[in-house]
Amino acid sequence: MTRTTLSSSRGTGAPASAVTGGTAARRAARRRAALQWVAVHSLAIAAALFFLLPFVFVFLTAVMSDDQALTRDLWPHTWEWGNFATVWNTPGFLTWWRNTLLYAGLGTVLAVASSLPVAYALAKFRFRGRNLMMMLVIAAMMLPPQVVIVPMYLFWAKQLDLAGTLWPLIIPFAFGNAFTIFLMRQFLLTIPREYTEAARIDGCGELRTMVRVVLPMARPAIAASALFHFFYCWNDYFGPQIYASENPAAWTLSYGLESFKGAHQTDWNLTMAATVMIMAPVIVVFFFAQKAFIEGVTLTGVKG
Repeated sequence: MTRTTLSSSRGTGAPASAVTGGTAARRAARRRAALQWVAVHSLAIAAALFFLLPFVFVFLTAVMSDDQALTRDLWPHTWEWGNFATVWNTPGFLTWWRNTLLYAGLGTVLAVASSLPVAYALAKFRFRGRNLMMMLVIAAMMLPPQVVIVPMYLFWAKQLDLAGTLWPLIIPFAFGNAFTIFLMRQFLLTIPREYTEAARIDGCGELRTMVRVVLPMARPAIAASALFHFFYCWNDYFGPQIYASENPAAWTLSYGLESFKGAHQTDWNLTMAATVMIMAPVIVVFFFAQKAFIEGVTLTGVKG
């Protein structure tokens, strides 16, 4: 009877220890998996924090009081949401918004509309001097705008009397943009020639082929080019500084922010609030259009 009891107790104790050991093994496996994930993604996490923390700092400073801004206290004591209303009601701020939207919106439309036919010709036509023209486009991409700013300023300001306006920055986009041409041309090369040849056989001219056949297929490249150009115009500081600095009514947000900081040298919370309001539209546009942006960049073969 005693032997039976001992054997039965041993039989019931073995499964309990096995269950405990299995649970410990699973916990150890989960810990190892978590550590491996952190080790593999540590570089990505560090890079994400490197890019994210400045935005967090700017936002937290934007909602601080003037006495707390740029002190050791990194977390707001009171959330001053009225800073954004103060910036919005600053004289001239709405004018800077309108000018920036005009510059970025109209400039993007003109650049994309004028660059697409050039890119289509360089990608689909065979003519003498095509490679030379492509080399000129690449050379124009590599040429810094500061190199030609003096003769261009003399032309627009002295000959056409457009100093103090944004038109010297907008009008040239109606004649194409080197980077936009290059980006679209790289994408159009990936479209099989059979599509355009079939359209020609059906009686379509080159313009109708480009509009009815190539344009719908090139939407990712057009979206990527438009986003690149919109971001460039929105953040452009050099151009408005050269052509519009003498006329406050023609300032853009990028240039107006510099004067805003000068007018409020001690009000860093208001300066940061203005910075957040200027960055927010670009971040929102990229957030909603990132799929088309990434697809267009990937299909054109351009690497960042």
